[in-house]
Amino acid sequence: MTQRGFTRRNFLKAATAGTIAATATGPLIASSNSTKKLAIHGGDPVHRGGWPRWPIWDKAHDEQRVLEVLRSGVWSRRNVVAEFEKKYAALMGTKRCLATTNGTNALITALSALDIGAGDEVLVGPYTFVATVDAILLVGALPVFVDTDRETFTVDPEAMEDRITESTRAILPVHILGLPADMDKITALAKKHNLRIVEDACQAWMAEWRGKKVGSIGDLGCFSFQNSKNLTCGEGGAIIGDDERLMDICYSFHNFGRPYGTVSAGRGCVRLGTKARMAEYQAAILLAQMERLEEQTSRRVENAAHLTSRLEPIPGIIPHKLNDGATRAAYHLYAFRYQQEEFGGVPRSTFLRALSAEGVPCSGGYSPLNKCDFLEHAFQSKNFKKMYSPKQIERARQLSECPENDRLCTEAVWIFQSLLLGSRQDMDDIADAVEKIYENRDQLV
Repeated sequence: MTQRGFTRRNFLKAATAGTIAATATGPLIASSNSTKKLAIHGGDPVHRGGWPRWPIWDKAHDEQRVLEVLRSGVWSRRNVVAEFEKKYAALMGTKRCLATTNGTNALITALSALDIGAGDEVLVGPYTFVATVDAILLVGALPVFVDTDRETFTVDPEAMEDRITESTRAILPVHILGLPADMDKITALAKKHNLRIVEDACQAWMAEWRGKKVGSIGDLGCFSFQNSKNLTCGEGGAIIGDDERLMDICYSFHNFGRPYGTVSAGRGCVRLGTKARMAEYQAAILLAQMERLEEQTSRRVENAAHLTSRLEPIPGIIPHKLNDGATRAAYHLYAFRYQQEEFGGVPRSTFLRALSAEGVPCSGGYSPLNKCDFLEHAFQSKNFKKMYSPKQIERARQLSECPENDRLCTEAVWIFQSLLLGSRQDMDDIADAVEKIYENRDQLV
């Protein structure tokens, strides 16, 4: 408990390496972390045990379906993939699901199905994995970057409207780290300007916006099942949606443009497509993983809430904030911001090393994607020079400035999703480690 007028944050901020000043209401006792030698300098780490391993594989429960597929000799997509698609659509609350080779191809398929390509602009946030923007470029469209809201780690809808032009065709919001983007404002903006929405929910299985699963709100939603993901089969992806015609186009595209459903007019392959079909054994692995997804998601949410309550009072540590309409986060990663001025000017890189030494694996996360060389490589390619004028390319370069995102990329700290499957004591260990570093921050200089 804190005494009236003296919060835990103020208490910690008043701490020195050895003493805590008395307050008007009486002395406060320093925490057990005070004056301890940091593990980075040879002290005892806060967390000594292991962390939950990922991915989780229950040999007794999970292997039977996979073995059945392997022994059948039918490894390319057929009944098991179709079973997964039906169950995943039901889980996400949509009419349809299409399984793909990976999340990147899910995004490419979705954009292609919406006929987004040369001459089109797509609004996208820069705080994301490279695949999000790769997909836009690979269909021939121009990414137009919209700055990030540092508090939520998601794209800032307030910064979108002034980047819309007559060439803007779509918004690609990313529910990054499993944190839902502000879909109320994004949907309203899309309706106002007649734009399509492809949700990048590649890190957001089971996350919800006002009780509805993310990925099911826009025209199409895309997911990834790569090895690190909360639902995984090593590699894999999916598209979900309610528009039967649009989903038929997605199916045709991912199967060489062959006829499917309402996409049937013509001879042979009826439209341009590619091969992005999921394998049967991947679907078998996903079906086993899905049985644990709800319980694991609930545990991550509970542990994240407890971790936030422990980290909030620590000066210089600012946990992520959820957008107001986010009713559930998926927590592919738990994120907070590190403010080095509260740690005596110690750079984030040193803090990360210190936290890792205390037994808490962590990362600084993304660098500014909007400043990566692959963009210029695409702009200077033969295709883009033929599709866009120098003036259009230069405008895309100028619009890539996102100062809030630049700042976030220097502050962010990530905790991996598998750690959130640990115990309440494990969460306390994470918070205790951060608190220990703060209270002994003079040792880092």
